[in-house]
Amino acid sequence: MTQVDVVVIGGGAMGSAAAWQLARRGAQVVLLEQYEAGHTNGASHGASRIFRLSYPDTVHVGLAREARRLWRELEDETGTQLLTVTGGVDHGDHPDLQILADGLAAAGVPHSWLSPAEAAERWPGIRFDTRALFHPDSGRLHADRSVEALQAAAAKSGAVVRHSTPVTSIEVLGEDAVLVHTGDGSYRARRVVAAVNAWAAKLVGGLAPLPPLRVTQEQPAHFGARAAEDGWPSFGHRFADGTAAAGAFYGGIYGLATPGEGIKVGFHGVGPEVDPDHRDFTPEPAQLAALREYARRWLPGVDADVFTPISCTYTTTPDATFVLDRHGPVVVATGFSGHGFKFVPAIGRVLADLATDGPRPDPRFAFARRAF
Repeated sequence: MTQVDVVVIGGGAMGSAAAWQLARRGAQVVLLEQYEAGHTNGASHGASRIFRLSYPDTVHVGLAREARRLWRELEDETGTQLLTVTGGVDHGDHPDLQILADGLAAAGVPHSWLSPAEAAERWPGIRFDTRALFHPDSGRLHADRSVEALQAAAAKSGAVVRHSTPVTSIEVLGEDAVLVHTGDGSYRARRVVAAVNAWAAKLVGGLAPLPPLRVTQEQPAHFGARAAEDGWPSFGHRFADGTAAAGAFYGGIYGLATPGEGIKVGFHGVGPEVDPDHRDFTPEPAQLAALREYARRWLPGVDADVFTPISCTYTTTPDATFVLDRHGPVVVATGFSGHGFKFVPAIGRVLADLATDGPRPDPRFAFARRAF
């Protein structure tokens, strides 16, 4: 049996960030990942994720600002480029866009409204029929490189990183003692951080009061770009509830350039529910057809007939807000609901705080769901 301060379970972005933050504080940490390095079974793989400060509330804006600072620290520490600022734009006839603009104004986040003609002149690859909300600080993160950098930084600070090491069970011994069992042996620790997202209900559902979690297989696609990929912003398009477009295109889409792979376009959180251990990685035909039709109508800068489907999981809470909390010695991170990656290093800091009796995060992230 090996004795450590903290066992982190889950070598995706969140668990790797927690291991980095804990190790740089001097904690003895082991990071256990069930799959091999670079696997595609969860939600941390691929070349692109959206980064943005554009949230309607100051809690998420503050967390994104902290994450931006930490992304830059991680880049400096590892010599890896992770965050590319491209600017971002949201458009459509959904009233939430005005709520978003009001939130940005309240938080002091740079933004401006553009007319459809102004937006189309700036980004000819996107069709606009409403005003567009521009936020210049948005961009993209390289997901695979981010996970590699986080694990390298964690190891540099003394963490032990072990891939292909599935955890078979967690045994709570007391408020400050836990055993983590694997097929290769057991670890005794003061705390365990379970950053397993889609596997949370399976691994810690009996150890912590999780809210309901819905795991879906999301199926965006990379479309061939007619224009240079470097000229694309991150973008979102929201349709007003009840409209024909909302029905045809599942409420709206998100997208961004993925250099070397095209323009990534996807629906948000509407894929079929799955067991994360039994996925087929195959796009649902009706949703893929709708995605291609969206590209034809709204993205003149892509070729809707040149595409590569991709697959990942969303783990979604009823209010689409993360779970970042501790019950006894068990810290849980899950429910990132398709919008968590931008916050990764800041969430790592939150998880390190929870594992070392530091301050608790905002109560909206607690196990007990509340309305905010």
